[in-house]
Amino acid sequence: MQDATVSEVKKRLENEDPFIFIDVREPWEYEEFNLGAKSMPLSTLMNTAFELLEHKENEIIVHCRSGARSMQAKMILESMGFTNVRNLTGGILAWQSQFG
Repeated sequence: MQDATVSEVKKRLENEDPFIFIDVREPWEYEEFNLGAKSMPLSTLMNTAFELLEHKENEIIVHCRSGARSMQAKMILESMGFTNVRNLTGGILAWQSQFG
């Protein structure tokens, strides 16, 4: 599945398009700045992914600070049978760079 750009995700959030949005950063990072995604830190994802089982076929977009941890999260979810997982390219850094 092709990764998502910050422009695409911003537009989809503004339009309230349906997708599952997951932030895999640590709680302190989420508290500092977040995009309104569900907080599911990568460090606990293997133990909390069951919360997403009803969405195995739905589009899930994962993000982190730079895109590295969310790429790992994407691979973990795909290995668990999730079929429509996308990584937010560049993560929060790209978002802040583009939108302030």
